[in-house]
Amino acid sequence: MSEPEANSLAAVVESAAAELEATERRTIADGAEWSIGGITFAAVASERAEFRLARPVVEAALRTPGTARSGRGADWVAFQPPELDQHAIDRATAWLASAWRRADGES
Repeated sequence: MSEPEANSLAAVVESAAAELEATERRTIADGAEWSIGGITFAAVASERAEFRLARPVVEAALRTPGTARSGRGADWVAFQPPELDQHAIDRATAWLASAWRRADGES
């Protein structure tokens, strides 16, 4: 993956993921994935991010604009906000941290 644009969802996720302890980043064809202890918990491609969340969090997240079910499974949510405003940045970073904590607890 080439360097994400500074004001992009990919850059937000990249920056926040760099702050998470014991996280491994893997480049994929169109973006990147993050894991801890072998458990993938987040991915980003272009202007779409995906997070592996607890089911109740997924259900709540799906009521948020710019979200959809992910093809990765029932415990994944896809996020492609119509506008990358502070609310979208806050959601992306909160969901990333939540996904990391969940994966860390399972590893």
